[in-house]
Amino acid sequence: MTSLTLVRRINAQPTTVFDALTTPDGIARWWGPDGGPVLVAETDVRVGGRFRVCFRMLDGSEHESSGEYLRVDPPHHLEMSWRWSGDEDGGGESRVDIALRAIDTGTELTFTHAGLQDEATRRGHEEGWSGALDKLVRHFAA
Repeated sequence: MTSLTLVRRINAQPTTVFDALTTPDGIARWWGPDGGPVLVAETDVRVGGRFRVCFRMLDGSEHESSGEYLRVDPPHHLEMSWRWSGDEDGGGESRVDIALRAIDTGTELTFTHAGLQDEATRRGHEEGWSGALDKLVRHFAA
C-alpha cells in the first residue's frame, strides 16, 4: 500500500473551505481533475454518514466514488473511506484525510490519500487530486 500527500494554500477561512469540501454545492465547484461537471454530489456529513460523487471529465468519461465519513471535526478535519464505483475487484477501499489549518492568508489544506494499491494507482490519484485541489484554490482566488 502507498499514499500521497498534497498541500494547498487557499484564500478563504477554514469554515468556508470545510463547507466547500462537504456540501453538494461546494463539491460541484471543484471536484474532478479538469473542467468537466459534477453530475451528482450527495453528502451526509457525520461519522457513519456516506457520500457519493459522480463527475464527467472533458473527454466524456464518467467517474463515481463513494465512501463513509470516519471523522468529522468542522472546520479542522475530515476523514473518509474511499472507493471507486465499479471497482469491487480492483484497488479496493482506501482512505482520504483532510486537515485544515488557519493561516494569515486563509487556510492551509493538507490532503492525504492512503491505502492506495500500488505506485501506478498513487500516480493516477495524485494527478486527479492535484487538478481538483488546484480548481478549489482557483475558486477562492476569484
